[in-house]
Amino acid sequence: MIKLHGKGVCSAIAIGQAKIVGSKMPIAQKRQITDTQGEILRFNEAKKRAGAQLSEIYKRALREVGETSAQIFEIHQMMLEDEDYNESVLSIINEGINAEYAVFKTCESFSELLSSMDDSYMRARALDIKDISNRLISCLKNEDSGEGVAEKCIICAYDLSPSETVLLDKDKVLAFVLSQGSASSHTAILARNMGIAAVVGVGDELLARISEGDMLCVDGYTGDIIISPDESTLDEMKRRKAQDERKKELLKSLSGKETITLDGTKINLYANIGAVSHVGEAIFNDAEGIGLFRSEFLYLEGNDYPSERAQFLAYKKVLESMNGKRVIIRTLDIGADKQAPYFCLPKEENPALGLRAIRICLTRPEVFKTQLRALYRASAFGRLGIMFPMIVSVDEVLKIKDLCAEVMTELESEGIEFSREVELGIMIETPASAIISDLLAPCVDFFSVGTNDLTQYTLACDRQSTTLDEFCDTHHEAILRLIALSAENAHKHGAWIGICGELASDLSLTETFLRMGIDELSVSPAYILSVRDAVRKIDLTK
Repeated sequence: MIKLHGKGVCSAIAIGQAKIVGSKMPIAQKRQITDTQGEILRFNEAKKRAGAQLSEIYKRALREVGETSAQIFEIHQMMLEDEDYNESVLSIINEGINAEYAVFKTCESFSELLSSMDDSYMRARALDIKDISNRLISCLKNEDSGEGVAEKCIICAYDLSPSETVLLDKDKVLAFVLSQGSASSHTAILARNMGIAAVVGVGDELLARISEGDMLCVDGYTGDIIISPDESTLDEMKRRKAQDERKKELLKSLSGKETITLDGTKINLYANIGAVSHVGEAIFNDAEGIGLFRSEFLYLEGNDYPSERAQFLAYKKVLESMNGKRVIIRTLDIGADKQAPYFCLPKEENPALGLRAIRICLTRPEVFKTQLRALYRASAFGRLGIMFPMIVSVDEVLKIKDLCAEVMTELESEGIEFSREVELGIMIETPASAIISDLLAPCVDFFSVGTNDLTQYTLACDRQSTTLDEFCDTHHEAILRLIALSAENAHKHGAWIGICGELASDLSLTETFLRMGIDELSVSPAYILSVRDAVRKIDLTK
């Protein structure tokens, strides 16, 4: 029996056989070539295929692990076009060397350079270089770059690239154990979303001590990994695993119960979803409604603007599936980290502060009106709320309301049925919107706080940068004050307020939010019952 230790990043226990995978560079033999132009053409075609694959992986990741985790695949698409990387590959090809080997040598030199840097963020980019290089070589060789698992197992690896992680069959993964990695790695985030055990940062001895098929016990609470446990240890781990599962089953007993505090304060507990296919997960976890339906998946999964009919059918299905429960659909939130090529958006130095979300909608009213028409048509089939992202002024809200009135007039004149009870709300995700929330609240029915962007803009910390973790305090007093101010102004003017960002599922803040007067919490479906449990233990009179 051997015991190793790392950092537990998902609280669960797993017992199963080891499967060693990950980050193997496809074989790239060196060959002399005479037709350099033909080889360059072959490389460019491989780049196109790799780009298309990354686009599909991005859509899959968006559905399975959410937009924050999916962003890495957009970065990989940009890295495919990196000038220095491509110059290196083309230079080697022009020396009469085949494209596969040119990519291999470029990867080798770039990843070695990045791995030697002091900056942890830049060292992490070495894995990204290997990932896109593996993909390019596989495309050049017409091979499948994915790696599957045949049966349930515990995945063990030095590290896993983002694409390797997303492409694994999630139903067959019992746990992740990695030599490298951090709590904020893509694998760790995926493990938390899946609710399975995960331990990272075990060190090089992990793969030196583990063999394929070894029996492992993985403790995501403590970070312990036990290889080939003796009988008494295995029995103890089985007992703890059963105890852990019973605790999670007890949470399920809260299904069907009200989300209400001990003193009788009712809280609406809703689900965040990113596609029509996620509605079942929300219903299964007993969501009381949908607090955030991200409509941009309709724009990201195609090569052209989705039609009014395609959008109408998607929204209608969600509303009908929720059977009269409130469904809040966020309008198009393209831009910044979410790009659709056919929008032809200009390249920006700082896209997080650029043309995105409602700014695109208001500058492309024909695109916006198509979505609004689809939404209002779908409103006849359920209880709809429409939420507008990245609002910073009253003027924006008034323009939106004018367009909504215009759409309703058009539908009425066409004899198309819709509801006049549609709620209109805005996201509080900039300091500006929170500070003028007293002016915005009279214009809308509700606020929903997007804590991810509110944190980014308040603390001036790029939400995609892992180097800023120590400076990005999500519990910062400034953020909490902005949320409290928004809640006060919402209630003062007859609007309700919810939170749909990551902090909504932070149980250490649940009571704080309820004491602010937050009316609704919208979280990933997997967190619904744990948040309900926390709410039901709070007494706001004390």
